[in-house]
Amino acid sequence: MTTEPLPTGPEPEAITRTILERYPDTDRVTALGATFFSLDAEKHWPNFATIVTTDEHDVGAPSNLARPGVFRLNLGVSRATFQRLVGSMTQPDYAAFDRLLPHPVYAKQLWISILNPSDATFRDVVLPLLAEAHDRLAAARARHRAGEGT
Repeated sequence: MTTEPLPTGPEPEAITRTILERYPDTDRVTALGATFFSLDAEKHWPNFATIVTTDEHDVGAPSNLARPGVFRLNLGVSRATFQRLVGSMTQPDYAAFDRLLPHPVYAKQLWISILNPSDATFRDVVLPLLAEAHDRLAAARARHRAGEGT
């Protein structure tokens, strides 16, 4: 297991504020040690991002979120982005900090994750991926609404 020190970077609360400020259409629900970000205030699903602070959602605790101060940010991205960033990883260290990884449970649904991103990684890598995750879901919702004739 990884025992490296925590990177200096935004805490979950700061990431939450950033998401809500950048995407005011975001619906946020907090439950079971996780914060879920969607665009549907009624169903609260699907999500474009989540922040998880507990291992209870993962079989075998691969991210070792029980460590003090550790959290995982998860983002739903396009197939091309997933393949480019993490698609070739064969045995990722899910407990490593500040590194893009396939999600330990939802990689097949094209989710990526990162534990405790550093300030630089959050600014240069995560923010564009967050925009992609949000915009993909917003576009899908718009297509769905157009198909319903609303």
